[in-house]
Amino acid sequence: MSIKVNKVVLAYSGGLDTSIIIPWLKENYSAEVVAFAADVGQGSELEGLKEKAIRTGACKCIIDDLREEFTCEFALPSLRAGAVYERKYLLGTSFARPLIARRQVEIAEQEGADAVAHGCTGKGNDQVRFELAYKALNPKLKIIAPWREWEIKSREDAIDYARERTVPVAATKEKIYSEDRNLWHLSHEGGSLEDPWSEPDENVYVLTVSPEKAPDKPQYVEIEFDGGNPVAVDGTKPGPVKIVEMLNQIGGTHGIGRVDLVENRLVGMKSRGVYETPGGTLLLAAHRELESLTLDKETLHYKDIVSSKYAELVYNGQWFTPLRYALDAFIDSTQTRVTGKVRLKLYKGNIINAGIQAPHSLYREDLATFAEDDIYNQREAEGFINLFGLPSKVEALLDSSEGYGTKYRERKYKKQ
Repeated sequence: MSIKVNKVVLAYSGGLDTSIIIPWLKENYSAEVVAFAADVGQGSELEGLKEKAIRTGACKCIIDDLREEFTCEFALPSLRAGAVYERKYLLGTSFARPLIARRQVEIAEQEGADAVAHGCTGKGNDQVRFELAYKALNPKLKIIAPWREWEIKSREDAIDYARERTVPVAATKEKIYSEDRNLWHLSHEGGSLEDPWSEPDENVYVLTVSPEKAPDKPQYVEIEFDGGNPVAVDGTKPGPVKIVEMLNQIGGTHGIGRVDLVENRLVGMKSRGVYETPGGTLLLAAHRELESLTLDKETLHYKDIVSSKYAELVYNGQWFTPLRYALDAFIDSTQTRVTGKVRLKLYKGNIINAGIQAPHSLYREDLATFAEDDIYNQREAEGFINLFGLPSKVEALLDSSEGYGTKYRERKYKKQ
């Protein structure tokens, strides 16, 4: 290999790719390998991970519980920003990567490692997310990306490589899906999902039932926010991690949070992903309802623009950048009065607003009412309309004086 490495910290999940990377690093770099796994809510996937890493050649395996940091420092700021990539994706994988990379760099510094490694493919977004974080946090660390170096060309090749070295992996050539799970979501890619015309098999889904099999009776859930952050569900305040877990269970039971998306990857190609984000979907819906009551028109509309940019930054791995920090300052200022309660009605995949209340509500029933009131003089609307429509009126008068008539044209449709 072109670089000399003595010790490397590997972002380790125990999945197919990172499982074979441990022996590959030892064979090709003759380096000590420290496996690092971040607990971001993947649950039982962490069972036996330490033993497996050591058995396959790691000198040490570190597993850190980062669920609190994941929720409070990455998921909830993205929620408050309203960040949704390409109208559907709630960015669960995207904002997990900078957190994992940050802790990986810290461990590399503590262990005296001179390199970090990841198991991301050369076709995906995650390689960018990891490596931009490494460069932002410690640019002196060498970066090893095996998928850009080795002769393995497919997941089938990777399975063969694992079998040759007796590395235990759960993936098979029959079940080839690539999955990424954390507290916020579960993503599915690969296999039959690579055909956009193919409807996902029901056995793909783990966190959510199909809407057809969801309960026939709707359920109401009440979510309370303080400064844009969720603080209670149905009156209980268990903390941010437990809130997400509770809403994952509630939303999944009612078939909420499924997304099937053909997205534009940062590296230039389109890919298809199937995502399950039941709790995040409920939180986003409730947060939007509360903002409709507490944000003024101009701020709400401008925040929509910022939300799109924020989502793009997160998706592209630009978490540790001056622009995201600056956007956070704007988002924080918009959330000071986003406090209140939202009641949602859940029924067979649908989320229905069933009530909003907020101490800083800008909604005035005495202004909005169709009944008689003493505040709004409807006759004043005539002057407003005359002024608001003045440019259109002047243009129409000009067209008429020049013989063009009005701008009305009958739309003509091509006959099929």
